[in-house]
Amino acid sequence: MTDRPAIPQDITPTPEATAVAPGESAPPVGPLIEIPPAISVGELSELLELDAVDIIKQLMRAGLMLTVNEAVDFETAAMIAQSLGFRVKAPKAKERGPGSLVLSTDEEDPASLEPRHPIVTILGHVDHGKTTLLDSIRDTSVVDGEAGGITQHIGAYQVKRDDQVITFLDTPGHEAFTAMRARGAQVTDIAVLVVAADDGIMPQTVEAIDHVKAAKVPMIVAINKMDKPEADPEPIKNALAAQGVAPEDWGGDTIYQPISAKTGQGIDRLLESISLQAEVLELKAPIEGRAKGVVIESR
Repeated sequence: MTDRPAIPQDITPTPEATAVAPGESAPPVGPLIEIPPAISVGELSELLELDAVDIIKQLMRAGLMLTVNEAVDFETAAMIAQSLGFRVKAPKAKERGPGSLVLSTDEEDPASLEPRHPIVTILGHVDHGKTTLLDSIRDTSVVDGEAGGITQHIGAYQVKRDDQVITFLDTPGHEAFTAMRARGAQVTDIAVLVVAADDGIMPQTVEAIDHVKAAKVPMIVAINKMDKPEADPEPIKNALAAQGVAPEDWGGDTIYQPISAKTGQGIDRLLESISLQAEVLELKAPIEGRAKGVVIESR
């Protein structure tokens, strides 16, 4: 490992350590590095040839509590690198980060587009019943095969209801899988936020809401575990309304559906709501020409 600048006590970039756009000359301050649009904390530590713990400490000073496997955007990574004396080269415009949907510059003829099936992402806090909900819909058992009953990878499943095919993405709910949840929300047409009626909103519930808002897709709230005696949807509505997710019956624009993934209560109504929302969106795609795809997860 080569010698690197000592870590300062703050992370304020020096005036000389500014990021430069492609093609521009950087001021002669320190080693010049190129940072991609998104990079994990571990990858950033390798790029800077520093211990990941040092990078995490710098992030903590910036108010960011991240683990070695979580990703940061270019601006954050550049701030850390610049504070350590590195010159930073901005990523080229053609480079894109994880979850990018811009896969081709080919223009699509609107006249050639045909209706397509919706893609629905299931989001929510760990153990609030996301995978069990899919089990109920698909009448299979996936959750039994997961480590500790917690989904650790994104799964894609298709179900058919009448003439409507719906593709579901089951995303992890544990806080360690923030980046995967973000990618899931960015490829979906409709998001279903699962909240346990006996538990209420949790940190990952709020985080899921932020992902959905960032993806700018409509949300349906499934209040799960309504079979439990202590289930009470009203406090959940109040809490979610405070997060900007107001129910339709309160004058908002979000569908709320009480369900029980365990007993099947309300599942048909939930699927009806998804189908109705898909009709409103008028989803279309070309049926001829080059095929396109989005990589949700790879190894």
